[in-house]
Amino acid sequence: MLDATYYSRLGLASIHDKVLDGERLTFDEGLALFSCPDITAVGALAHHARTRRHGDKTYYVVNRHVNYTNVCVNGCVFCAFRRDRPEDDGAFTLSREDILARVRGETDSPLQIDELHIVGGCHPELSLEWFEEVLSAVRALRPDLMVKAFTPVEIAHFAGQAGISTLEVLQRLKAAGLVMMPGGGAEIFAPEIRTRICPQKADADTWLRISGEAHSLGIVTNATMLYGHLETYEHRVDHLCRLREQQDRSKGFTCFIALPFLTENSALKLPEEAVGPQRGLDQLRTIAVSRLMLDNIPHIKAYWVMMGAKLAQTALWYGADDLDGTIVEEKIGHMAGADSAQALTIAELETMIRHSGFRPVRRNATFEALSGEADA
Repeated sequence: MLDATYYSRLGLASIHDKVLDGERLTFDEGLALFSCPDITAVGALAHHARTRRHGDKTYYVVNRHVNYTNVCVNGCVFCAFRRDRPEDDGAFTLSREDILARVRGETDSPLQIDELHIVGGCHPELSLEWFEEVLSAVRALRPDLMVKAFTPVEIAHFAGQAGISTLEVLQRLKAAGLVMMPGGGAEIFAPEIRTRICPQKADADTWLRISGEAHSLGIVTNATMLYGHLETYEHRVDHLCRLREQQDRSKGFTCFIALPFLTENSALKLPEEAVGPQRGLDQLRTIAVSRLMLDNIPHIKAYWVMMGAKLAQTALWYGADDLDGTIVEEKIGHMAGADSAQALTIAELETMIRHSGFRPVRRNATFEALSGEADA
């Protein structure tokens, strides 16, 4: 399957050898993978890297998303989720009781979740103390529940509101019950793109610094990249290399998620040729290149909410080893046009994984195996 002669004809001989030897790829080699005409050849290399690390295991989590508000001061051009003011049509903000009701399962699925995922917009009126109270209340209700919450962008916003350092914000949130951070808001690090799609959002250096601060406190995080908009392959590879460099320093990224830009309802409009069915192939290639470039980040996620269940299953053969989880209720991707379901059951997730040729492993927020077929 990984025939050296064929890879040589593709101009990927050195990449082929490096992948088989477990050596780090360069920026230029990342570009070569994005430019390779045979996506299956790129996928086969990524699958080799994936199985060397994880075998046939594919992870999932029983989780619950809570998007606490879509009111946001950042005004990102691409974002279909945000509303600028609380009084705008479609704006919402959950109360503390609303959030706790979702944890109790009073409003929907009664699953005993293993991860609570809390993210939202940067609301101008919600204080750091309010979020501390929410985390403390969740911990009182479910002391065993791992809370994954707040992107580095939200942390920067809380710090600006409170007039304190981002490190102090992280320390206070950890004391209140924060275990992990989801890693959103990275978008694309390149300033020439970032200033066009999210000029008011925390910049790349701030995002990376806050991630490193979290890691220094023992708060592990995910990392993300929003792609398929105005960026080039060079921008994508630069983004991956900067994440890899940060991971060399702070070692706290546990999973990478490549998030495809969804065009529906966004103010950022792309030419017709950029939004056609070929985007599915681009998503698979981006997953594969991410697995090959991010040699020091353990997990690569195929986020079924934004990719769709079928393409996410295919991505398991292109370097991904995680499907995320049950979700229960997700607003950010769906308000941007995702046509996937709002939730999947444990049985549906495990069936998806098995039918794709892999073994399902139920995990917690920090990727510790909980049950199922982890040791089978």
